[in-house]
Amino acid sequence: MPVSFPVWLVGNQPKSRKINDMKTDIHPDYHLIKVQMTDGTVFETRSTWGKEGDTLQLDIDPKSHPAWTGGNQKLLDTGGQVARFNKRFGGLTLGKK
Repeated sequence: MPVSFPVWLVGNQPKSRKINDMKTDIHPDYHLIKVQMTDGTVFETRSTWGKEGDTLQLDIDPKSHPAWTGGNQKLLDTGGQVARFNKRFGGLTLGKK
């Protein structure tokens, strides 16, 4: 069974563009840079940062940040939300006694 299209669609299809029809001078320069980790290791990657051959020195990376390493930082929880609420508003009454 053939598919019928609404009359207004026939002949109104956008003309296909060639693959090479990219706009010029709007895309950033994509080039090779070096990335230096906090432990001194270096690797190359492609980026729009800096210029060709520049070295990006990281202050924090997955090898040194506690979020990735598990860290030894302890969270101190002095009470839950209900305990804190009761501590702040425990003496309030809502009606007459």
